[in-house]
Amino acid sequence: MTTALILLAIMLVIVGGWYVFESRWDRQLFAASPGCLFENIQPRKAKVLLDSIPGIQVLDVRSEREFAGGSLPRAVNISLSDPAFRKRIEKLDAKKPVLVYCAGGFRSWKAVPILREMGFVSIHHLHRGFMSWNRAGLPAASTSPSNPV
Repeated sequence: MTTALILLAIMLVIVGGWYVFESRWDRQLFAASPGCLFENIQPRKAKVLLDSIPGIQVLDVRSEREFAGGSLPRAVNISLSDPAFRKRIEKLDAKKPVLVYCAGGFRSWKAVPILREMGFVSIHHLHRGFMSWNRAGLPAASTSPSNPV
């Protein structure tokens, strides 16, 4: 019984610590900037953006293999691990809104500061990535590993 309580306490500290870390990181990552919009959004809001902004750029930063297994509609795959990531990102329009995601949210979290640094003014990050999109029951596009960017 004592061991179970200790393990439960450890788990609560780990989970609580993660949420504190994540919320601090989010506050920094999505901090307001004059004339810019940076936000961490849930899948339903991402779907609304896709439906209401025809020119939104959808950036999938997963691997080609992951991308080939399905993606958000209209997504372009530029893997964060690609050595030419920044060069390929330069081909996107920094003045147009971009919705960025990965599988679970971590890689796209890492991509947001790069996009900010490169002058993107409207960045929408899909919280918890493609997994949250699927869990919400939203439609995925079938994709091929080739990319125009």
